[in-house]
Amino acid sequence: MARYLKTSKPAAERQQANRQIRDTVEHILADIEARGNQAIRDLSIKFDNYDRDDYRLSNAEIDRCINQLSRQDIRDIEFAQSQVFNFASEQKKCLRDLEVETRPGVILGHKNIPINAVGCYVPGGKYPLLASAHMSIITANVAGCSRIISCAPPFNGAPAPAIVAAQKMAGATEIYALGGIQAIGAMALGTDSMAPVDMLVGPGNAFVAEAKRQLFGRVGIDLFAGPTETLIVADETVDAEMCATDLLGQAEHGVTTPAILLTNSEALARETLQEVERLLTVLPTADIARQSWRDYGEVIMCDSYEEMLQEADRIASEHVQVMTSRDDWFLERMTNYGALFLGPRTNVAYGDKVIGTNHTLPTQKAARYTGGLWVGKFMKTCTWQKVLSDEATTEIGSYCSRLAHLEGFVGHAEQANIRVRRYGQTDVPYATPVSATPEEKADV
Repeated sequence: MARYLKTSKPAAERQQANRQIRDTVEHILADIEARGNQAIRDLSIKFDNYDRDDYRLSNAEIDRCINQLSRQDIRDIEFAQSQVFNFASEQKKCLRDLEVETRPGVILGHKNIPINAVGCYVPGGKYPLLASAHMSIITANVAGCSRIISCAPPFNGAPAPAIVAAQKMAGATEIYALGGIQAIGAMALGTDSMAPVDMLVGPGNAFVAEAKRQLFGRVGIDLFAGPTETLIVADETVDAEMCATDLLGQAEHGVTTPAILLTNSEALARETLQEVERLLTVLPTADIARQSWRDYGEVIMCDSYEEMLQEADRIASEHVQVMTSRDDWFLERMTNYGALFLGPRTNVAYGDKVIGTNHTLPTQKAARYTGGLWVGKFMKTCTWQKVLSDEATTEIGSYCSRLAHLEGFVGHAEQANIRVRRYGQTDVPYATPVSATPEEKADV
């Protein structure tokens, strides 16, 4: 049976914080819908201490941001974006339109249609997370979306040059220096100066995630996302320094980031706990990582690989780093995860920044029912149908009429009957009333 050497904050405390976030977001979204541009401006001043008449960046502003970067910075961004582009392009090849004749004269099919307008959120209030621009904007471009808005908060009182460069290089059609709930609300609801989008994508803090949740239905979203999560599945083949580094490397995201070690080696577990404490004395981001580890870090001991697998699927973490003698065994058997990182030579940071897979992934156990952002999320698979012959519409129509009567849908039955009469049997009567006797219905 799995046992905990370190536990996290009780779930009840987390739920209380979530209720407060829900109330705050609901109030702010209502304000944005009522007051539009003025609400956006007031919120930007309040939360980001950033004021301007129009939050859309001009071409001149974008060029100035790009010119602040070194040639090496530009090359590094180009490299990361090419990896994301290449993988997304290969994914798109898996999406094929379909046309098939299912019965003589009956043609069914589907088309994969890009979403027209998408809004990409790039978090950047604490750190200029330019990687999120690659993940959302490039993937939307590969899908074929025609209008791609990108919003990122100001960083140190101005648009973050690296984020702006990444947004432009990725192909955003509109770039805004706008963050938080106000960015999500503006993109989804629209304002006097911004037309609304059809879909919102991208990671963010708890308020951004809650805003997307509340707006879902009015617009599409990529997925429900909370704070970044990492799970390390490890045995005695890996050392404590690597485990502790990978745990704290993700814990620095924020003070509510869960970081969990799952192992069948008690020696590794205890050494990792010691190594975490040592690294917290030297890590520059230790103030955040320490609080995250204290409140949300866990160390779980298992008796076997099978139990580790069971626990990993129960946790359903966003990121799962597997460093064992059975990495491919876990790949073949795990079912609940956002992304897997197999072996000590890879790690979550590779996926976050550069390797090419998308880093917008399901959290809070959503990996039980969805994968992460990919080119298919930006496309709608829409079906179509066509009947080519009199014989085919007569056959399908006869079945349809009888089945509609079983449900009491007389109008549906008549949609079928009129075609059977027109293209086939001329003696098919109009649909009988729902109140008809069984004998009368049998005569139809």
